[in-house]
Amino acid sequence: MMDMTITGLLHAYHSGQATPDYVIDSLLSRAAQFDDHNIWIQRLTRAQLEPYLARLRQCAPESLPLYGIPFAIKDNIDLAGIPTTAACTAFAYTPTESAFAVQQLIDAGAIPLGKTNLDQFATGLVGTRSPYGACHNAFDQGFISGGSSSGSAVATALGLVAFALGTDTAGSGRVPAAFNNLIGVKPSRGIISTRGVVPACRSLDCVSVFALTTDDANTVLQHITKFDPQDSYARPNPFANNHRHYGLHTGEFTFGVPVATQLEFFGDSNAQKLFAKSISHLESLGGCKCEIDFTPFLQAARLLYEGPWVAERFVATESIITSQPDALLPVINAIIGSARDLSAIDAFKAIYRLQDCKRHADTLMNTLDFLVTPTAATIYTIVQINADPIRLNSQLGYYTNYMNLLDYAAVAVPAGYLENGLPWGITLVGPAMSDRRLLSFANRWQQTLQLPLGATQQVLPASQTHRITTHATIPVVVAGAHLNGLPLNWQLRERGASFVMTTTTSKAYQMYALAGGPPYRPGLIRDTQQGAAIDVEVWEIPAAEFGGFVAAIPAPLGIGKIELADGRWLTGFICEGYAIADAKEITEFGGWRKYIKS
Repeated sequence: MMDMTITGLLHAYHSGQATPDYVIDSLLSRAAQFDDHNIWIQRLTRAQLEPYLARLRQCAPESLPLYGIPFAIKDNIDLAGIPTTAACTAFAYTPTESAFAVQQLIDAGAIPLGKTNLDQFATGLVGTRSPYGACHNAFDQGFISGGSSSGSAVATALGLVAFALGTDTAGSGRVPAAFNNLIGVKPSRGIISTRGVVPACRSLDCVSVFALTTDDANTVLQHITKFDPQDSYARPNPFANNHRHYGLHTGEFTFGVPVATQLEFFGDSNAQKLFAKSISHLESLGGCKCEIDFTPFLQAARLLYEGPWVAERFVATESIITSQPDALLPVINAIIGSARDLSAIDAFKAIYRLQDCKRHADTLMNTLDFLVTPTAATIYTIVQINADPIRLNSQLGYYTNYMNLLDYAAVAVPAGYLENGLPWGITLVGPAMSDRRLLSFANRWQQTLQLPLGATQQVLPASQTHRITTHATIPVVVAGAHLNGLPLNWQLRERGASFVMTTTTSKAYQMYALAGGPPYRPGLIRDTQQGAAIDVEVWEIPAAEFGGFVAAIPAPLGIGKIELADGRWLTGFICEGYAIADAKEITEFGGWRKYIKS
């Protein structure tokens, strides 16, 4: 079997070992072998694929970043000229334009292989709620694939595509990733346009990405996080969250886990053991475990289906559920139809409850690099789901339903195999716009675990990116008026900075009392011949506030690198050389506080 990672395929194209025509023909032949998995609602024919291939024959592989990369599209996302069904034939329509995210991929050279099966109207976490048949797990056809993005996950896991697009409102891009041994990125709301996506809960919906490696997931995100001004729910992806900030994480980190009494595995002791093993592995990588109260997350999760947000699903399907209710599967009709009894009063009460949950959850998250939970507590057979579809589906959302309500980002990662041979995974959770930080942690996790890719048994390649230590804060060395308790310290505190330590510089600095004031300020000048150690403090300031802090610093002071006594070079206050012409040297005092006291 060919290497189906994006990196592997691009290497094959660039080296002349393969062509897009050869790859697509091979994949169409291979895909036919898995028709009994019910992966596709419509797989494109060779004739339908010809325009994409014809374009690539006129291009050099180096000319397009996703040249010839095959991908799949969940069938609630538009592909021009191909019906969008949302797994409901009576709802189907044929778009004239592709969804914004899909078009970005096609423009970059990627080839859509087809539209994949899903839980009808993206309502479910099981992959069985489809008139096109239950989508079977890539590892064992007797088990569920997870939903609602079932076909997209299974196509990726079986190596029929290099990556796939899903959607994730309640966990639909994470649960199938866990059940099929994949990376599943649930991005921050709004950084991937949902224009051209059939809404489930429009205010919460996210386009998600299934990939074999975190490197591949980062590459896909690079091309689909372009801001779409025509999507009213779109948000610009900040520079600090773009592809340049993805890497192989190094260094220590702090991660949260729910307290033991709030962990739920619904009787699956094997999954419980795997989670405990995962926590131990994170600690072995340099992680510091912090148990947190998971209550606000669980309370928010219950609002998604037990609260008024189900009314958004009714709005999305209103035209068909009111005119042709029988066109919906009975279980989907029951879930969405329950919204008829909800009122605006219910909605506002729930909004207030959600805001309380978010405030408490954010307070906890601010102390962590990320939160880690099981992606799903356990996995069920198709027979089990059919016998108890609503209760078991709800259990699968125990760790996922809160995510978009609380406006968090997440990356689902494989974490090993259960005793029944099925894959199982964990999810790393962070605040909005922390996608690349999470993906960098996930890269480190995946590289150390070295699990095969999807269901292909392909060996995980070495990450092709740089080593990185991610920081939500920036350490700043202060030596004068910004010291704790002195006149300008408020400029740090009011920006959310926190005190780290008192230390000294290396023996390579002279200190001068600068002219002017108040406030009176010193200047540090590096002098390796006549310098001395100077007392300083280290503070950590939120990265988002650093630019404003620097902009407020008046000449002749500026920001540069300060060498500390322990050998580290940290960002800190330095002084322009011209300023010492009319300044008083005070190096002998060893620090600004001692000079003031004198």
